[in-house]
Amino acid sequence: MRPFTYERALDPVSAAARAAEVPGARFIAGGTNLIDLMKLEIETPDHLIDVNGTGLDEITVTEDGGLRIGALVSNTDLADHDVVRRDYPVLTRALVAGASGQLRNKATTGGNLLQRTRCPYFYDTAQPCNKRAQGSGCAALSPGAHSRQLGIIGVSDACIAQHPSDMAVALRVLDAVVETMTPAGDIRLIPLKDFHCLPGSTPEKESVLMDGEIITAVYLPPPVGGKQAYHKVRDRASYAFALVSVALIRHPDGSGRVALGGVAPKPWAMDEADAELPNGAKAVMAKLLEGARPTEENAFKIRLAERTLAAMLAGE
Repeated sequence: MRPFTYERALDPVSAAARAAEVPGARFIAGGTNLIDLMKLEIETPDHLIDVNGTGLDEITVTEDGGLRIGALVSNTDLADHDVVRRDYPVLTRALVAGASGQLRNKATTGGNLLQRTRCPYFYDTAQPCNKRAQGSGCAALSPGAHSRQLGIIGVSDACIAQHPSDMAVALRVLDAVVETMTPAGDIRLIPLKDFHCLPGSTPEKESVLMDGEIITAVYLPPPVGGKQAYHKVRDRASYAFALVSVALIRHPDGSGRVALGGVAPKPWAMDEADAELPNGAKAVMAKLLEGARPTEENAFKIRLAERTLAAMLAGE
């Protein structure tokens, strides 16, 4: 780990302003992803700004009946919150499916959205990775590469890494909105569907955040009702990232919403696929995964996603 300087921020405004002012600065909260990346020298910030004292750790009901989740709310506290368990159970189920209890105690809402891919080639500094070193190449696309865990949709010739979050998939199916603060003190509201970037030719750019901009909260709309479920298919039952995950909201009339995890650089959903729910899982996935670009190793994810959704619909 390389040397770095450290300070504590007292509020989001000063944190954002300081991050824009100091070259190479990064925010740190739970540190469950950043510290690991610093140890491997994948992330090499010159300065860390601790945001744990900025008062962003509350969950409140909004005037319209929705929910405002502070960026520093831990995954454990969010999953256990009475309103979340009652009105947004898909979120509780996704959170409990992610990581270990110890990690959930430290991991934060904002940090979860910004966690970086678990692509093995991103973590191996001896291998080329456009996300880690722009223009170096993508080892995951080289002959003989192991791509079983990686993305099949929304990928590019520069990167096929997938986003690892369970929480973000549930937030996507709930139409969450991310609240941020810019270094100038302005508040932005960004729909989660627009928050993460697809790799294209710039896989190093993972979100629409500007330099110094900090996540302050996530908004959930008023409860949408319906039966809610989250199912995660993984290689082992504990502490493993998704091969495929499915977040589902289903209403009595057959309508609803679907979001996928483990298959793309961002939580994957689209209105056109939701419209196919009354026609069954095959119709939904035909639309949702249209244009997929799987490798030979991960082509099974297309069928796996369809079967997972079919099982969830059959189990209602």
